[in-house]
This record gives sequence, structure tokens and C-alpha cells, in this order.
Amino acid sequence: MRPPVIGLTAFRRDLPTYLGDQTDLYTLDPNYTDGITRAGGLPLIIPHNEDPEAVLDLLDGLVMTGGGDLHPEHYGAETATELEDSNAGADLWELALARGARARQLPVLGICRGMQALAVAAGGTMIQDLQPEHCHPIIESTPDALMRSRHDVTVDEGSEIARVMGAHTFAVNSIHHQAVVDPGDLVATARVGQVVEALESNREWSVIGVQWHPEKMQEPEQQALFRFVVDAARRRRDG
Repeated sequence: MRPPVIGLTAFRRDLPTYLGDQTDLYTLDPNYTDGITRAGGLPLIIPHNEDPEAVLDLLDGLVMTGGGDLHPEHYGAETATELEDSNAGADLWELALARGARARQLPVLGICRGMQALAVAAGGTMIQDLQPEHCHPIIESTPDALMRSRHDVTVDEGSEIARVMGAHTFAVNSIHHQAVVDPGDLVATARVGQVVEALESNREWSVIGVQWHPEKMQEPEQQALFRFVVDAARRRRDG
């Protein structure tokens, strides 16, 4: 039997190539697909599409990956800061995917922007730009500082993420400047200051969202998040 097919969102942005300084490309860190492959899944990178239901028909599970800033209009706020790498098409597509996956009870892992999309699709709200009063580490926006950054997160005892990761406290990276403060009707299972660091569902839906980037970390508990979505997808498909 084939491995579970896990869709991964790709982010669309203009990047310099030999064709010009503003080449329209879909992008995705291969660490995402590698994590799914190691966990026993078959990764399928999915572009934006006008019909999320047709795409979801192909999938056993979904990873909503990182990317640019969600526009505040999606959670009923005015723009209060300059948005980084925003993409209106990506917003509409990923919010539709999140809602469609929830309606189907399709297993989902949301990472950084992906977690934010899950929260906003569930009626949640966000901080547009982290400041010291939010009581969350603010990291210098340089590649070296962002990759080296670590802070501790403690998840709720009895939560799904604690079961999956096999730990309640662990170090995570911090490669973001926006953050969820209200997860809507999902459940926050970890916070640092005002920031939701992890969320899940209190219903019969296999979903975990994390604000950090486990694909950039090699610790076993971080890689276990990819096994979570692959294993949940297999159970749903074969059950």
C-alpha cells in the first residue's frame, strides 16, 4: 500500500534568478518534505488553486508551512505595521485549505504562518509586530541570529502535543515577528507571554499548530511532529 499522501503548501514570491530580479516562483524549504519522507509519508507540494476541495480530495494529510505575513483584514484588524512578504492569493488559498481540512477532519500540522492560518480560520486574532510588552523574545532579524535563536516552551500536561513530542518543556527557535494571541475556537496548549506557541483541537480532529519551525531543528521531539501528521493520516485513511 502506498504511503499516506501529505500535501505541503508552497509560498509564492518574487525572487532573483537568471531570468530577472523579480521572478515569480513557488518556494519551499526541502526540510519540510524531508521530514514527511522520514516519517513514512509521501510529500506532495501543492500550488495555489481556485478549488481547494479538489486538492483536498487527493490528500491524506496536510502540512501548512511558513511564509509571509497574513493580512490583518482576515482577522478584522486595520494594518498597523508594514507587512513582510504578504500575498493576497496565498492568504485566501491557505485559509480556504484550513477550513476545508477542518470540515473533512483531515489531519493537519501547521507551522509558523501555517499555525497562524489555522487560528485565523478558526476565528482567532494576531499581534502584527512583536514588541517587548508582549513578553516574548524578540530576535534580531538577521539570518545568523534567527537560526541560532532558542527559547523554552512548556506545553500543557495531557495535551496532544505533549504526547506526540514526549516532553513538556523544550527549546524552540523564533523565526517570526507576528504571532497568534487568540486561537479562536482552537485550544492554546502553550504560551510565552501573550504569544500562542502551540495549539490543537478539543474535538475529534488531529491537528497541531506550532509557532516555531521544527523543520529547521533535528531534535527527535521536533521531528516527531512530522510523524504525528503522517501517522494520523494513515489511521484516517485505513480506519
